Amino acid sequence: MTNKRAFLQAAAALALTASLGAHAQSATPIKFLLDWRFEGPAALFLQPVAKGYFKDAKLDVTVDAGTGSGAAVQRVATGTYDMGFADLAALMEFHANNPDAPNKPVAVMMVYNNTPAAVMALKKSGIRKPADLNGKKLGAPVFDAGRRGFPIFQKANNINAVTWVSMDPPLRETMLARGDIDAITGFSFTSLLNLEARGVKLEDIVTLPYADNGVKLYGNVIIASPKLIRENPAAVKAFLVAFAKGAKEVMANPDASVEYLKQRDGIINTDLEKRRLRMAIDSVIASPDARAEGFGQVNPGRLSLMASQVSDAFATKTRVNADQVWNASFLPTRAELNILPPAKK
Repeated sequence: MTNKRAFLQAAAALALTASLGAHAQSATPIKFLLDWRFEGPAALFLQPVAKGYFKDAKLDVTVDAGTGSGAAVQRVATGTYDMGFADLAALMEFHANNPDAPNKPVAVMMVYNNTPAAVMALKKSGIRKPADLNGKKLGAPVFDAGRRGFPIFQKANNINAVTWVSMDPPLRETMLARGDIDAITGFSFTSLLNLEARGVKLEDIVTLPYADNGVKLYGNVIIASPKLIRENPAAVKAFLVAFAKGAKEVMANPDASVEYLKQRDGIINTDLEKRRLRMAIDSVIASPDARAEGFGQVNPGRLSLMASQVSDAFATKTRVNADQVWNASFLPTRAELNILPPAKK
């Protein structure tokens, strides 16, 4: 009896091990790269990880901090990451400049319906409107999305020549605060709070959002590698469904979701990132354009116009083909995409 009992126990242990192994194998690993550091908007991706929404969808998702949209696109293209978060203009540029690349990522969901890019200046500079930028000295890192797209802003607002000063990202707001440059380009919810952290009062800052000044560029999108799309299309759709579920909760209670951000980066300024996340939601995620077009989706005419504008502004090797950078076939149902909070009155 003892031998029989030992045999049955061993068999049960083997069966349990096999079951756990099969369950683990059923979870598709997905490496996801953000466009930037663990700041407020990253909570959109960290909350569904922490709350198990990706796990429930049989996905093993890891989210890493990024170093810019261009890098996110390139690292998904090389296969280092399966999916990522990047500025749509950077994705378009990669497609047009690398027409023969074998693994060009594609956008599968719109998140920032409007680009967060803006020009920011101090009121004491005398800059109040786009035309006041004529002949001024502007500063930004060379890869900054606002700087790359500035020719579109420039054309829309009849701005003549400006002079550019390049610097590393941490110096951008510092140089503006010191008066070394007249204005900067950057994501509004990043640069505004960075300027405040450097002692500049918000009421002393002039902000000229691209979206409010004739430039209706789309902003950040979720991108996926063609390899993942080809080999496991169900995983792409499952990712977007789980993301939308988490994003809805983040937008309903942004302050609480910053806790998941702090779990990944313990030295963040919690109050600052709460403000940054709320600003991002109000200005580019739940914007009037997003409400009109529907979260996650694009307007074909607007997408085609952006493709043409990026081709011209970025002087790409080939023209951007809007149909090749966007794939809406994995989007969740309309009900699952109904996640935007009520419009503020």
